[in-house]
Amino acid sequence: MPMPVSLHAQILGDGPPLVVLHGLFGSGTNWRSFARSLSDRWQIHLVDLRNHGQSAHADRMTYPEMAADLAAYLDGQDIQSATLLGHSMGGKVAMRLTLESPARVKRLVVVDIAPLHSDHDHLPVLNAMQALDPGTIERRDQAAEALEKGIPDPGLRQFLLQNLVAADGGYRWRINLDAIRRNLDALQDFPLDDLGGDYQGPALFVRGQLSDYVPDSALTRVRELFPGTDIVTIENAGHWVHAERPAAFLEAVEPFLSADPA
Repeated sequence: MPMPVSLHAQILGDGPPLVVLHGLFGSGTNWRSFARSLSDRWQIHLVDLRNHGQSAHADRMTYPEMAADLAAYLDGQDIQSATLLGHSMGGKVAMRLTLESPARVKRLVVVDIAPLHSDHDHLPVLNAMQALDPGTIERRDQAAEALEKGIPDPGLRQFLLQNLVAADGGYRWRINLDAIRRNLDALQDFPLDDLGGDYQGPALFVRGQLSDYVPDSALTRVRELFPGTDIVTIENAGHWVHAERPAAFLEAVEPFLSADPA
């Protein structure tokens, strides 16, 4: 396996380590509001996964490789074990490291993703983003207008535009769109052939009622791999549970985290 890439992280607060992993097209910054709510009790690491945020770029994006990135980050921070919280793609990274190295994970929170292959189509988003030449953009509102046809959801557009950053008097995508496109099959997958066991520690799976990422049919597999799992469904929430229903999400997650703060 190639060497792990260096991961950037924002670190807030003091206390036991809580490592937060964003989803596809996101970054650690997406979780700052959540982190501020808990930073008086935890040291929260808002990690940018490879090809996202301010972390290093790489040609490949398999979950074994991203779990290795995370393990190297923990080693670099001298963290022997931590609580992991991951959303979507970040949830799969968290699950992968947990199943590989259960002693490194005190508690696991997985947000709206299952340990299975997912069939959600990200190509329309990629097509729209790659069709936009950021070098031709003078103002951010121009980029929003250019994306509108391919990405009609205004909330999703604003989320994606967080990846458009000022550079050299213009703009650039900081996310590695080419690598994401090449690795879409790997990102949808969740291979378990090389993993033999399960995770006996405490786990919490949080899903959105309006999301189809964790159907009831997936719960058997969840409980096979994570037998200590509690499952919470947040009403009137879709895939971005934490952003759509932040108070309800915090209410579901905080007691689970507080049960073992040490």
